Amino acid sequence: MYPRYVARRIRENLTDTRVVLLCGPRQSGKTTLVRQIVSENFRFVTLDDPTFLNAAQADPVGFVRDFDKAVIDEVQRAPRLMLALKLAVDADPRPGRFLLTGSADLLTIPRVADSLAGRMALVRLLPLAQSELRRSSATFLDKAFAGMPPSAPDPAVGNKLVEIILAGGYPEALARSGRRRRNWHLDYIDAIMQRDIRDIARIGQLSVMPRLLRVLAEHAGQLVNYSGFGGQLGMNHVTTQKYISVLENLYLLRVVQPWHSNRLKRLIKSPKLQFLDSGLLAALRGLTPETARRNRAPLGAIVETFVLSELLKIASWAEERYRFSYFRDKDGNEVDIVIEDEQGRVIGIEAKLSATVSRSDFSGLRRLAAASGDQFVMGLILCDHEQTIPFGNQFVAAPIASLWS
Repeated sequence: MYPRYVARRIRENLTDTRVVLLCGPRQSGKTTLVRQIVSENFRFVTLDDPTFLNAAQADPVGFVRDFDKAVIDEVQRAPRLMLALKLAVDADPRPGRFLLTGSADLLTIPRVADSLAGRMALVRLLPLAQSELRRSSATFLDKAFAGMPPSAPDPAVGNKLVEIILAGGYPEALARSGRRRRNWHLDYIDAIMQRDIRDIARIGQLSVMPRLLRVLAEHAGQLVNYSGFGGQLGMNHVTTQKYISVLENLYLLRVVQPWHSNRLKRLIKSPKLQFLDSGLLAALRGLTPETARRNRAPLGAIVETFVLSELLKIASWAEERYRFSYFRDKDGNEVDIVIEDEQGRVIGIEAKLSATVSRSDFSGLRRLAAASGDQFVMGLILCDHEQTIPFGNQFVAAPIASLWS
């Protein structure tokens, strides 16, 4: 059993907040984690059970009335429960009464967000981080914002690093290898398309969703173009934007907003499309360790996905709150990931599956530094190298493995 570092945040929230919601993709380990956290006096019900689901939908108030403390699993399947939970915790406001799990971002559903405003704490659980798999401390963001260049005493490089990136972080997928792992990823996507989408949205063209996801996989790491994506499937940009939002709410992908500054006017304003698991993206694109050994060129977007995902996982259990964006100006200077802390300080990160880094590779980071002024802390290129190498003040190339070392 691997440690899940968000467990501390869940336990803390249960001591002073009436409802705690653990959100994340299916098969990320939510149910396993909450079973480890809660005591025996918690009732456990899952809305994947048709009987519980029918009861919750038929009479939400009656369903929760007799619960003293309860875990309600997959709560997105019955959104009407949220108002009933509000009534219950207003009548009995003891902290830690309900621990909910959801495989969709419920805060994007207005009636859900409004019902429990001020009464609910949200914790997100993504698939396993490399630091959890290795039981190592995840201090990358703390060190980076302290201006300390990261390092990796025993880094994974070369083919070993590629295998780690292509595996992703879903526990069930990591228990498999080769074709069986890829089949698990594809079956996982099929299951979500057939079941979970109906729980959170009314989709008129449900059969188009798997095809849309494959189109998006081919454009991962690129600027969002709703007309271009949907045009390949005969959809207009409004429908395409709605469907992409649904996929984002199911934690399959993320639309990353551009970084902005009053110092620099010539910035691209379009968002960027990213997936949230490198193994899932690799399966959709048909990439395997064997094909990667022959040709690394198609791995650029996969590496960027992997690095972003690891950083989001570290941020999910951090004390600080971080804002993620990307940087691109109209001259073509780009930074894959920009992270700001609560004080507005900035670090920029480029992801490259290359062992060779040159000064010219820092052009986007230097432009970001100029635009950030005194708020800029560090610019990093995470690459396939064994050592951390300085490239002048505030700029370093470091191993990708420093994310978990």
